[in-house]
Amino acid sequence: MKMLEQLKDIIVNYVEVKKEDIKPESRFIEELGFTSFDFMSMLGEIEDVMDVEIDQEEVVDIRTVQEAVDYLEKLV
Repeated sequence: MKMLEQLKDIIVNYVEVKKEDIKPESRFIEELGFTSFDFMSMLGEIEDVMDVEIDQEEVVDIRTVQEAVDYLEKLV
């Protein structure tokens, strides 16, 4: 499964957004309605599901879905 699709599947568990409305350029907080708590919770799920270790200092710069995809693709 492509990373973007996998990430969308996880995003919809945290915010009231339709999967088809999530675009690569969608911003987590401004457009998708994430709180920082939601975002951190989602990162925990991503670590479990994708079996990766996310560096909390690196993810503070992630604003968009595409930036998250790019970061995760480097980890897997």
